[in-house]
Amino acid sequence: MVAFFLKFKTMKKLLFLFITLSCYVGYSQITINPNPFNTDESITITLDLNNINSVTDCNNLNNPTKIYLHSGIGEDSDPWGFGVVGNWGQDDGVGEMTNNGNGVWSITFIPETYYSLNATQATNATKMGMVFRSADGSQELKDNGCSDFFINVGSFQVTLTNPTEGSTTVLSTNSFNIAASNTNGVANYQLYANGSLLNSNSSTSNFTYTHTGITSNQNYVLDVTQAGTTLSKTFAVIIDPNVSEEALPANLDEGINYNENDNTKAILVLDAPNKDFVYVAGSFNNWSPDTSYGMKKDPSSSKFWLELTGLTSGVDYTYQYWVVDESPIANSPVMVKTADPFSTLVLSPFDDPGIPSNSYPNMPTYPVGQEREVTVLKTGQTPYNWQVTNFTKPAKEDLVIYEVLIRDFDANRNYQDLIDRIDYFKNLNVNAIQLMPVMEYEGNESWGYNTSFHMALDKYYGTEDKLKEFIDLCHQNDIAVILDIALNHAFGRNPMVRMWMEDPDGDGWGSPSTENPYFNTVARHSYNVGEDFNHQQPRTQKYVQNVIKHWVEDFNIDGFRWDLTKGFTQNCTASDEGCTNSYQQDRVDVLKDYADYSWSLDESHYVIFEHLGSATEEQQWANYRLTDAVSKGIMMWGKMTDPYNQLTMGYASNSNINRMGSDSRGFDAPRLVGYAESHDEERLMYKNLQYGNSNASYDVQDLDTSLARMSALGAVTLTIPGPKMIWHFGDLGMQNSIFTCSNGTVNTPDGTDGDCKLDTKPQPQWTDDWLGITNRNQIYNDWARLNDLKVNEPVFEGSYTIESGNLTPRIHIWDDAIPSNQLKDVIIITNFDVVSQNINPNFPNTGTWFELMDETGSTSIEVSNTTSPITIAPGQFKIFGNASTLSTQQFTEAQAFKIYPNPAHTSFRFSQDITNVEIYDITGKLIQNYSGNFSRNNEFDITSLNSGIYIIKAQNISGGHLTTKLVKI
Repeated sequence: MVAFFLKFKTMKKLLFLFITLSCYVGYSQITINPNPFNTDESITITLDLNNINSVTDCNNLNNPTKIYLHSGIGEDSDPWGFGVVGNWGQDDGVGEMTNNGNGVWSITFIPETYYSLNATQATNATKMGMVFRSADGSQELKDNGCSDFFINVGSFQVTLTNPTEGSTTVLSTNSFNIAASNTNGVANYQLYANGSLLNSNSSTSNFTYTHTGITSNQNYVLDVTQAGTTLSKTFAVIIDPNVSEEALPANLDEGINYNENDNTKAILVLDAPNKDFVYVAGSFNNWSPDTSYGMKKDPSSSKFWLELTGLTSGVDYTYQYWVVDESPIANSPVMVKTADPFSTLVLSPFDDPGIPSNSYPNMPTYPVGQEREVTVLKTGQTPYNWQVTNFTKPAKEDLVIYEVLIRDFDANRNYQDLIDRIDYFKNLNVNAIQLMPVMEYEGNESWGYNTSFHMALDKYYGTEDKLKEFIDLCHQNDIAVILDIALNHAFGRNPMVRMWMEDPDGDGWGSPSTENPYFNTVARHSYNVGEDFNHQQPRTQKYVQNVIKHWVEDFNIDGFRWDLTKGFTQNCTASDEGCTNSYQQDRVDVLKDYADYSWSLDESHYVIFEHLGSATEEQQWANYRLTDAVSKGIMMWGKMTDPYNQLTMGYASNSNINRMGSDSRGFDAPRLVGYAESHDEERLMYKNLQYGNSNASYDVQDLDTSLARMSALGAVTLTIPGPKMIWHFGDLGMQNSIFTCSNGTVNTPDGTDGDCKLDTKPQPQWTDDWLGITNRNQIYNDWARLNDLKVNEPVFEGSYTIESGNLTPRIHIWDDAIPSNQLKDVIIITNFDVVSQNINPNFPNTGTWFELMDETGSTSIEVSNTTSPITIAPGQFKIFGNASTLSTQQFTEAQAFKIYPNPAHTSFRFSQDITNVEIYDITGKLIQNYSGNFSRNNEFDITSLNSGIYIIKAQNISGGHLTTKLVKI
């Protein structure tokens, strides 16, 4: 499970800095003296706990021994913008209040000095924001509407008496009354509607105006100026368009539906239950929609739709939905402005300014005067020209997955970096790359699990075409691409959160209301982050299917790694971890349904769950649909960090690695993606260097010594049959802690400055040329050889035993279906001790045994006693096989030399043109032989063969050889 939420739990407060506040009122529990006050005056803020409604959820101050004022100062639009004083959760005296007794607390300061204001800020400050907390931050007090407290600053104040500031009024007539007043004498009033001056009034302290003849929606700004200081009040009216009911045209889905025959048209569809009407506002109507842009309503559903006409092909248009509920439930807004939930490209006023142009050139421009995300619509787009249209995925049993966080892979932090480094992946002989989430997330330098738009690509990493280019290049090199996807939850910018939200403080952000048709109001499991999807809701299930379809069909994605699958239940509570970790039938069923949908689009699609518990559930998923013509089965993440780290540090306790194999989990097929490292776990090398075992002559805490042990790690991880995973740069001995901060320091999880787990990491692997460092290059080359063996030798899909729980684990891998003159038995012996050990290899038979790490196949030993010990130096390993293997060059050629389908029913084909094919049965008897030149599209008929396992030997036109198993069904 990802642990990113600590960084984002204050996202609403961070976004606060960009938005307009709506409500400033007096509070009975707070007094301020003097009032009004200017920034250069000494003020006393008094909190009277006796005047607080103790039952409100906004107050959990329970007789704390200390109370702190956490406060800021700024303008009306951003009361915290000029400065914030207070260090949340720290008992450091900053903002500490005085206990006056009898539940009364106070603090005295001069705002100009307290907030370190410059002269301009001191003059322009108009609001203070504040929250009261206990010393450790575990208790806090807000006002009864659960917003922060806001206090007027300055003797000049403006009160909007009609309508409410920040409000949206649904207008049933064509006139609208506006009234305001100010303090401190007369002022100048200027009222703007949709950017144009509507009325002005000089030298008055009271303003009234009736706007008549209104025929379109209006956004108002009332500017009030006194002695050079201007205060602004914003509000809006929206006209009921009298929704027209008309049946939704056939074969349309939610989101943008482009007209294949007419690039001047597109139809937008939005499902909005419990809403009265919806406008489409965009660049095509100058963001001032009239009633003709009110969406039609399908009479048989809750879907609204509208056909846009007069569009120009190839032009980037932007739009939002203005979604209106004329009589919302308590604490919910009348209108929500939101991007399309099914957006494939969104523009963000929060994040886009920080996106480098070299990563996303010619980015569409965010529309001036708008707020929050907008959707991009473009007709007549040129489809990507895929070079590979018939990619054959590596077998699940052979997968070597390389997990990548694009942000921390290379200096530019974009897809081009991956493209430029394709040889790094090829030479390591991995056959799948798993990208941590690339869907539109909140912020830029993120892990990506705080997703807001699941069908839109986050622009920080690059364009859609650039990602497609990377996927296409991977497919050209026989590398599959897997996306990490977070569908347990979404975050506050998500339109489906915001359209049905509670927003008591009116800031435009909130959590799901009881009307929300997608999300729970409270999490139904104990590991939640963000807002918790209800996966028993049909709309949620349809949304998930649309997300799957988008990435499979539009991007040719080969598989998904589903984040935090424990959360896909409705049966538990946030506090009941026992329930969350126990068997839940509803999530078993719904996740099978999602897998079924993936396979309906692509029968060989990879489905991987990060579940990490509930063995019975994992077994049901792993064993699901294994007997299909194209064998399925859901792959499960298998965390084995702790026991492997015990080995690499040189400690025998808790070092049992048996659960690295699928058999130990009760899986009927190799479906465990086992790993020693992942993005969510501490680096093994870091702990080696901090805590490793040592003696006088061998010190694991020495860098070179510790690096020399990592090749052995690969030997006892990558070779075990079934899919395996590498976390990026583990293959170079990455020793930077997962808690490394962006400045290179390390903050531990209990550090007072945060743990830095999500921080952008330094990249010494490139800046220090780690491939050129002998000890690091040795790990890379050894793991590359191990990957070659795993991917290309059929025996590594066979049976195995693991003898572990000490510092000399032994692995035996075999496949009795392979002829005895081929590689059918492999013995791996290792020594993770700090002294040399004589290890019993327990060979299954005497004779010649080849050292498989010798790529020439020339190193061997003669075994006359199968139990004679072999001396292994500390941190080293040996891999022996009953036969030699291909050379390095032949391995490289064989990577793209495969048969498919496998299993096969009537025939099979090769991925290359060939000149000779031989089929053997499991006894080594030649059954069929084909000689001549055959194209890769030639089908070899096997209808006459009985069901069973066969060995296929073939030679391609360049002399490369292939030996592999074929399952005839």
